[in-house]
Amino acid sequence: MRIWGRIAMLGGMTLAITACGKKGALVYPDMLAPAAPAAFSAMQSGSGVKIQFVLPSSDRAGNRLKNLAGMKISKRISDVSSDQTCRSCMEDYRLFRKLYLDLPPDGAERSGNRLALLDGDVNEGKYYSYVAVPFTKEGVDGASSPQVTVQIVQAVLPPILHVESHPTEIKLSFVSLPPFDGVLVGYNLYRTLQKNGFSHMPVNKAPLTGKEYVDSGLARETSYRYMVRAVVRLPSGDLVESIVSNEVEGMLKDDE
Repeated sequence: MRIWGRIAMLGGMTLAITACGKKGALVYPDMLAPAAPAAFSAMQSGSGVKIQFVLPSSDRAGNRLKNLAGMKISKRISDVSSDQTCRSCMEDYRLFRKLYLDLPPDGAERSGNRLALLDGDVNEGKYYSYVAVPFTKEGVDGASSPQVTVQIVQAVLPPILHVESHPTEIKLSFVSLPPFDGVLVGYNLYRTLQKNGFSHMPVNKAPLTGKEYVDSGLARETSYRYMVRAVVRLPSGDLVESIVSNEVEGMLKDDE
C-alpha cells in the first residue's frame, strides 16, 4: 500500500505541474548569462593596438539578451608569445577597460552593436593578450571571448595622401614605401566631418587594394577630412596598420 500510495502521489504532482503549463527543459541560471562577444579581434595600429568586437545579442541559451550593461576588457603583458604561455590562465590578466553602454564611452567608439577602442600603452617587442567579458545590469558576468594576442613590432611608415575635389566626387590617391618587413596588402581610409574626430573604423570594409579611392554621394557645401593607413601582412601572418598619413580636406566644387 505504501508503494501504491507513493506512485499515486507522484502522479498527482506530475498532473499538477502539467496543469500549471510548465513545459520544456529546465534552463540553468548560468545559461541566462550573456553569450561571448563576436568577432573579437586586436591588431597593431601605428604604435598602439586597436581592439574591436560585436556586442552579444543573446544569452548562452540562445534567448534574446535584454539586460546587457557593458563589457570588461582585460589585458596581459608578456615577453613571450601566447604559444609559450598558459592560454587559459587568467591570473596574469588585469582589467584594462570597463565600458558601460548607457554612459559616453571612455575612449571607445560604438557604431550599432560594434565597438572599437585603442590601447596606446604598449611597447615594441612585447606581447599583449586581450579577452572581453560582457556583464549584465545585475552584475552577472557572461561568457569570455577567445584570447587574442598582438606582438608589437616597429611601426610601419605612413603613406602619403593627396586629394582632388570635383563637382560630384572627391578623389583620393595614396602611395607608400615598401614595408621593412612583410608585404603591403592595401589601405584603410578614414573620413570625418570638419569638426569631428576621426573614427577608429575605416570607410572601407576590406583593405583598398588600389592606390585611388573615389568618394561620392557627399553633401554639398560640406568639408570632409581624410587620412589613410597602409595595411601590411607580417611574415607571422598578422596584419598591422601603419602610422597615420598626413590629413587632407576636400569639398565638392561648384559645377563648372
